[in-house]
Amino acid sequence: TSSPLEPPTFKKEPSTEKAFQNPGLRGVHTTTLFRAVNPELFINPNKPVMAFGLAALSLCVAYTGYLHATQEIKKDLCEAVDSEGHRHMRRRASEWD
Repeated sequence: TSSPLEPPTFKKEPSTEKAFQNPGLRGVHTTTLFRAVNPELFINPNKPVMAFGLAALSLCVAYTGYLHATQEIKKDLCEAVDSEGHRHMRRRASEWD
């Protein structure tokens, strides 16, 4: 009188291979506004443009460092006029020295 337990039947889901053709957010259905506001999520990376941007940013940082370094050197120099009226650059001396 006892019947053997039958395994539960599972419904076979439709194939979702189409969803995996575009991984990430490219496969998701989004609005045009979302794509316009977040283009970096949908555009393929462009290696030459990234290399150019990295080089340009590195040069800007290096130039800023150069300007900072030269400003530190110029800060200690001042223009002095001697008794004969000639101008020359000399190191700034402290009154305490």
